[in-house]
Amino acid sequence: MGREELQVKFGSQKSFYGKAQVLENGMGDKMLFSYDVLVAGVIEGEARVYNLKSATTLRHVKEFLLQKGFKAENKAQIKEDYLVS
Repeated sequence: MGREELQVKFGSQKSFYGKAQVLENGMGDKMLFSYDVLVAGVIEGEARVYNLKSATTLRHVKEFLLQKGFKAENKAQIKEDYLVS
């Protein structure tokens, strides 16, 4: 298992300053942690979002989804397509 900081490629900010981390489980699944809370993942090729409670978390989730090749236009679309209740 490896853990690395989520880098900014699609957003306007310079960095997430270590607040967004991606954990890979060794089987290709990736989980996104925002402030040490699991907020999203790509499990068996399917995007899942667990938490969009803050604007910062939304930025982290959008960046993560875009980097993994998923659509991430806005909060409403992300909730509709990926939110796990």
